[in-house]
Amino acid sequence: MKRSCGILLPVSALPSPYGIGTLGKEAYEFVDFLHEARQSWWQMLPVGPTSYGDSPYQSFSAYAGNPYFVDLETLRADGLLTKAELESVDWGTDPETVDYGKIYKNRFWLLEKATERGWKRDAGQVKAFTEENAGWLPDYALFMALKRRFGMKSWTEWENEDIRLRRPEAVERYRRELAEDIRLFTYIQYLFFQQWNALRDYAHEKGIGIIGDLPIYVAMDSADVWADPESFQLDERNVPVEVSGVPPDYFSEDGQLWGNPLYDWDAMKQDGYAWWVRRIEGASHLYDVLRIDHFRGLESYWAVPYGETTAKIGRWVKGPGMDLMNVLTARFPNLSFIAEDLGYLTPEVHQLLKDSGLPGMKILEFAFDSREPSNYLPHTYSPNCVCYAGTHDNAPIMAWREEAAPADIALAVQYLGLNEEEGFNWGMIRGGMSSVADLFVVQMQDYLGLGAKSRMNTPGILGGNWQWRMKQGQIDQTLTEKIAETARIYGRSERAWQA
Repeated sequence: MKRSCGILLPVSALPSPYGIGTLGKEAYEFVDFLHEARQSWWQMLPVGPTSYGDSPYQSFSAYAGNPYFVDLETLRADGLLTKAELESVDWGTDPETVDYGKIYKNRFWLLEKATERGWKRDAGQVKAFTEENAGWLPDYALFMALKRRFGMKSWTEWENEDIRLRRPEAVERYRRELAEDIRLFTYIQYLFFQQWNALRDYAHEKGIGIIGDLPIYVAMDSADVWADPESFQLDERNVPVEVSGVPPDYFSEDGQLWGNPLYDWDAMKQDGYAWWVRRIEGASHLYDVLRIDHFRGLESYWAVPYGETTAKIGRWVKGPGMDLMNVLTARFPNLSFIAEDLGYLTPEVHQLLKDSGLPGMKILEFAFDSREPSNYLPHTYSPNCVCYAGTHDNAPIMAWREEAAPADIALAVQYLGLNEEEGFNWGMIRGGMSSVADLFVVQMQDYLGLGAKSRMNTPGILGGNWQWRMKQGQIDQTLTEKIAETARIYGRSERAWQA
């Protein structure tokens, strides 16, 4: 990457009158802001359909777009919804919080209305879209229709074993019986990608590239696992033998029990990692750069026996390493990758990062541990890295100031020369901007100087995450110009990405 900077803001956190951020007017306004603020990158969290817990890292599909992000005003302008229909729905009263319960209850009713009005009208375009995405869309639409039929239960709990195990005669039977819901979920994806492609094209016109987040694992309750169980470590009943997680670490004394099924890497290797090639191909239609979440899991991963309630008990198992990375970098030479190399790192993980040539990550909030030297301090960086003030898993800077050990804050103040006149958050931002890291990324909350209530995620905690939203009008011209000037001073204002 060229020397540049970007802002991390999930689509869900954009302002919107309909309870959650979308791909509509506010997204275009954010692109305009990024352009004026001399940024080169908009980094997002995964944009797939979310399941229980609302985490974008636990999605029903590695390929599909989130129905919540389909912009309703765009549908109204296209004649698919009416103003009265939009105004009849209770989207919640707090503009800074996503009420997922209300959105789940009300949004699909409107999307069903849009499908009724648009399915025949757009039949030719939908047919072409379905054919272009034949590798995943039919399975995803059937999977979601089946979840509706079985009360939204995980597919592992479906009462009908024939369809749970995906026996051909059952698949054909349910394709006929659930044709209406299959149409609904197909058309929603058509709408999402129409809007996504238009927004991405607009961002490119403005010189803004999109950095996406690729979770290393897919959810157990996903079309990906249901449709292709042979790629995962499942028994003859399609039940996991071991599941994913990380051992106790900085975030949690019990570790993090993610519960995702583990890949059958031996089986994947037999066909040249075709599953991963398809997945990256799908992601390339969304993003310009991919951050590979939990990169260290490609070197070795923490396998927890199925049924454990924490991640304390487990074992390290070797991953595919450079065998996989060589395939992906050769197959996608025009797609850039970032390695999320955080967590428990061994010499083998460091070697994998070096061999891959990918930029790793540096987190400023991790730099100031007063108990021991840190390789997150800016003077230790080499250019081939991406520096973050903090990620979606960290407290915003102003909350970190209140929560971190006083000795750590004192070290940050001493190291960066932090002071009240400049502002604590702006001093931290200066520390990253002035580093030699090729790319510096800041959460939008940190530019706004927000505190703990704006935290996007607290790892290991179920509930209360992924809810923060930016309010309309929080970004003004003064802030825009200040961010632009900071990028200019530290040599990050030239466009680093071009279509």
